[in-house]
Amino acid sequence: MATGMTRHRVTRVRWNDGADAATTSTREDVVAREEPLEIRIDGTSWSVTMRTPGDDFDLVAGFLVSEGVIAARDELASLRYCAGFDEFGRREENTYNVIDAVLGRGAVPPTDAHARHSTTTSACGICGTTSIEAVSKQSRFDVAGDGIRIDAGTLANLPDVLRESQALFDRTGGVHAAGLFTAEGELLCLREDVGRHNAVDKIVGWAVREDRLPLSGTVLQVSGRASFELVQKARLAGIPVLAAVSAPSSLAVDLAAASGMTLVGFSRGSSLAIYTCPERVLVPATAEVATG
Repeated sequence: MATGMTRHRVTRVRWNDGADAATTSTREDVVAREEPLEIRIDGTSWSVTMRTPGDDFDLVAGFLVSEGVIAARDELASLRYCAGFDEFGRREENTYNVIDAVLGRGAVPPTDAHARHSTTTSACGICGTTSIEAVSKQSRFDVAGDGIRIDAGTLANLPDVLRESQALFDRTGGVHAAGLFTAEGELLCLREDVGRHNAVDKIVGWAVREDRLPLSGTVLQVSGRASFELVQKARLAGIPVLAAVSAPSSLAVDLAAASGMTLVGFSRGSSLAIYTCPERVLVPATAEVATG
């Protein structure tokens, strides 16, 4: 089974300080692997997504949660790798790039209106949806009623904890990460992938397979920006706080506000910006308050 990285020969070009000429060197380096994963539901092909191999069962389970198909472990009967077919319709050996998900009782099989008929890239988690209404799915969990409170200093420290645990990024420098934390800053699960949304799906999939949904009282920290799709995925998993090291989009802020989710951006150790539901973040009483 493929690992999350592969080796390639690269040519590096360097300029020495004050020198006009550059030096070159050739050596073997590692890059993050990106491969297609076909997702089947009850034997029928449903979607193809680009991802970094590894934690594939978590990815598929989380993707099913994000699509509103399942919301509990019992609603997913089984996951298995299976063989695919080549362009001539001939059966191939198991490449670990096809997974069949068998749904259990209580699952909501996707309808034709919610079907995905295109490849989802590693940069987008909703590219394949066929209607805009299907994007904004209703969650079965009450995010707005979650009573979590988290210290601002603890929240600001989460990106550093996430970064220290990114083993694949350390080797390749080419993957995103998502980490699930308690309100006390304890790391519960970390996943990496070339796609931001994939890393989050892998977190959610881990949770559903461990029978942890809803993820009440938790914080989802992501390494990139906070997009609409990430807020949507967090909402469908029952996560009340989403923090990102970069900026949120306008739709992300709107959805977080409507859902009662705390959305934090620009979380970088010494500062952060709270866009929605700031009452969940406990700021020291001695902190200076300024408005503008």
